[in-house]
Amino acid sequence: MTFDFSSELNSSTRLSFKLLITNMKNFLTILKFAGILCTFTVSVIAHDLHDGLRHWETPSKDPDRIILTFHGDPSTSRAVTWRTDNSITKAQAEIAEIQDNSKFKESAVSFDAVTEPFDLGEHKGNKSLTVHNHSVVFKELKPDTNYLYRVGDGQKYWSEWIQFKTAKPGYGKSQFVYFGDAQNDVLNHWSRVIRMAYKTAPEASFAVHAGDLINLAHRDHEWAQWFKAGGFIHSQWTAIPVAGNHEFMPPGRGIPRKLSIQWRPQFTLPVEEQLDSSLHESVYTVDYQDIRIIVLNSNEKLEEQTKYLEEKLKDCDAKWKIVTCHHSIFSPASGRDFRFGREQWKPIIDKYEVDLVLNGHDHTYARGHVPVREKSGDSNKMGAVYVTSVSGPKQYSLNPKQLDSYKKDGYIVDKTAEQTQFFQVITVENNSLEYIAYTASGKKYDRFVIKKDFSTGKKSLQD
Repeated sequence: MTFDFSSELNSSTRLSFKLLITNMKNFLTILKFAGILCTFTVSVIAHDLHDGLRHWETPSKDPDRIILTFHGDPSTSRAVTWRTDNSITKAQAEIAEIQDNSKFKESAVSFDAVTEPFDLGEHKGNKSLTVHNHSVVFKELKPDTNYLYRVGDGQKYWSEWIQFKTAKPGYGKSQFVYFGDAQNDVLNHWSRVIRMAYKTAPEASFAVHAGDLINLAHRDHEWAQWFKAGGFIHSQWTAIPVAGNHEFMPPGRGIPRKLSIQWRPQFTLPVEEQLDSSLHESVYTVDYQDIRIIVLNSNEKLEEQTKYLEEKLKDCDAKWKIVTCHHSIFSPASGRDFRFGREQWKPIIDKYEVDLVLNGHDHTYARGHVPVREKSGDSNKMGAVYVTSVSGPKQYSLNPKQLDSYKKDGYIVDKTAEQTQFFQVITVENNSLEYIAYTASGKKYDRFVIKKDFSTGKKSLQD
C-alpha cells in the first residue's frame, strides 16, 4: 500500500519544503568546493617546501640531522652538528647537567655555533639549494656525568632536549655498537637494524659505522635517509663514522676521486694535523676510557696512514686496542682482496697486539683470528680478532676458497654467515671484551670473549 503524503500538504508547505531541499543541495555544493579548495591549498604548501623533496629531507628553520661525534677528550667534551635552512644565520647550543625536573634549564650554558653555508647543488644529482650546517664543541664538561642539550637559533626554533653521558676519566665499563655497511635502501631496510640495536643496547655510549653509510657519495637524498632511519639515536649515541668506498665519488672524465661533499659539513670529527689535509676527519683516533679506537681511511694515501697507525699504537697505554677501516683485511667475498691492509697494516697490528679489527665492505659476515707465533719459543700468542659485517640489505655470497687462501697467513675462520643483516654489541669491562653479533630481528648469532691478564700480557679467546 502506498500513501501520497504530498496530497496532504498545502501549497505553502510544499514550497517551503522545496526551498529547504534546494538550500541543502547548495550547501553540499559549497562543502564539496571547499574540500577541493582545501586540497588545492595543501598541495600548494607542500610544493612551496621544495619541489621534488620529501618533507623529511627538506631543510627548515627547525634543526634536523642532529648528530653527536667525538672531538677532544670524551670525558670532558662532545661535538654536535645539525642542519637548518639558510634563513638561520646564527645558531646556538645549550647544555646542562641532568635533573629529574625542568629546572635544569636555569643552569644551562650556551655555546655559539659555527655556521657553514653548504650548496647542495655542488653535486648535479641534488636540488640547487643552500643549507646551513651548524656545529658546537661542548668543552669543560664533567666526567662520568649525564647531560641534556638542545640546538637551535637561540630564540624560537629549538630541538628537543637530548641526553648523553660523558666518559669516565680512567678505566670503567664501556659498551658500544658496531655496524657494517648500511648503504642501500637505508630508510626501508636499515632503520629496523639500528632501532633493534638501540632496543638491545640502550646504554651503549657510541656507535662505530664501518663505512658505506650510503651508496652515492654526494647524493643528499641518501644522507637524508640515513639520518631519518636513525632518528634521535644519532643525537644520543656518539657516532664514529668510517669512510667507505661509497663515501667517495669515483674518479672519471677528469674528475678526481673525492670524499662526499656532505662528510665534513655534517660530521665534526678530530683533525690529525700531521696528516695530509685530504685525510682530515676521515683518519682519527678516539680514546674512550680504557679503549683506543684508531679509524683509518682504506680508500686513499695508505702509505701515509701506515706511519700514523704505528705512531698511534706505539704510544698507546690503553688496555684495549681496536682498529677500524672499511675494507676487510681478510675478505670473505669474491673479487675482493685488500692486500695492502694485510701486507702493511697487519704486521703493525700484530706487533702492537691489537685486540679487535672491525671492517665492512664485503656484504657478508666473517669472524676469525690469527695466532701470532712468539719468536722466543714454540708457543702461540693470540693476535687480533678480525670481523667483517653488514647491516644493510645488500648481500653477497661467501667465497670459501678465498677464506681458505688465507691459511698461509695463519688466519683461522671461526664463524661465517651470508644473506643476513647484523649489528654487534661490544662490552669492555676490566680484563674482558665481550662481543655479540645479533641478526636484524634481535637473535644472537655469534659471541666471543677476549680475556686478558694484564700482569703477564697474555690473552685468550673464548667462544
